[in-house]
Amino acid sequence: MKQDLYQHHDYYNIDDLLTTEHKLIRQSVQAFVKEKVSPIIEDYAQRADFPRHIVKELGEIGAFGPSIPAQYGGGGLDEISYGIIMQELERGDSGIRSTASVQGSLVMYPIYKYGSEEQRYKYLPKLAKGELFGCFGLTEPNHGSNPAGMETKFEDKGDHYLLNGAKMWISNAPYADIAVVWAKNENGKIRGLIVERGMEGFTTPTTHGKWSLRASITGELVFDNVKVPKENLLPNVEGIKGPLGCLSTARYGIAWGAIGAALDCYDTALRYSKERIQFGKPIGQFQLTQKKLAEMITEITKAQLLVWRLGVLKNEGRATPAQISMAKRNSCDMALNVARTARQILGGMGITGEYPIMRHLMNLETVITYEGTHDIHLLITGMDVTGLDAFK
Repeated sequence: MKQDLYQHHDYYNIDDLLTTEHKLIRQSVQAFVKEKVSPIIEDYAQRADFPRHIVKELGEIGAFGPSIPAQYGGGGLDEISYGIIMQELERGDSGIRSTASVQGSLVMYPIYKYGSEEQRYKYLPKLAKGELFGCFGLTEPNHGSNPAGMETKFEDKGDHYLLNGAKMWISNAPYADIAVVWAKNENGKIRGLIVERGMEGFTTPTTHGKWSLRASITGELVFDNVKVPKENLLPNVEGIKGPLGCLSTARYGIAWGAIGAALDCYDTALRYSKERIQFGKPIGQFQLTQKKLAEMITEITKAQLLVWRLGVLKNEGRATPAQISMAKRNSCDMALNVARTARQILGGMGITGEYPIMRHLMNLETVITYEGTHDIHLLITGMDVTGLDAFK
């Protein structure tokens, strides 16, 4: 069994800004990743298989909804704790972090934020433990970056709603017990519905042939005259602000998470550069290799500082969606560049499953696209600084 030799890198002593609890959480999740994720993840990724058993294990360590109040089964932790958990999970694999992100930010969060008390107590404790597995239905075949154009609709039939439409690129879908689905009512207003597996006409076909997030399960949500009980409507939100509020929470986690993938690639490249001998000396002694490593740790450090500050603002209730967009875009772009540079340092070995770099590199091509593409986040920042809307 391959040993995980990863060591955390903190060039600017950012740990001085963290609490003892934050550091204990990181230590705990890092140990979980080393024991439960690293030994198996290459095999699952090579086979394009999802380690389904990990769902319960993630629930056991509190990775689902860590900032949801404890009365609903969550961890009651602060936002920096949530970010640290996502970073450590993505250090193991982006697909594992995606599993936790979807469950916590896109399923538990909307039920907590927009749901009734009955819905919160019915679903959240089981979701927190991994006894229920959830997914989030927003993206459609014809509507990705423009979710407001969604075509999925539901009609009021008196004692129930009738739901029709389809969603795609849905993480967790094939194994999900419930789906938080966003659809338009007869008046064109976007509402959230909790759709449960077993409802007639609801199917979740698996998406095959992915070269990225191969250890994550992805599928579609298909609704063919699905009867949804009226008590499954999320009562406390209407309009696009509902799903966008969920996306801000998920994007915040990704901003931290992508740094984890970058740290793993940097750590691998740094260790390799000290061990690989060419022309009679370690390749880490060559100027060009040192340039690469110096630039990698510089960009990682800048991203670490950015997400720490964002976490402070989020704890204070002052983080804006535009600030979250900036951090998500920056972390993903940085992580991709670090992964590519790390692959170069490892040369041919960088493309093999003996090292994690190519897996991270392929995963990050998805991470930079989902929850808002690189360009969409640039336009969100551009709109924020100019006051001019490029989407219209």
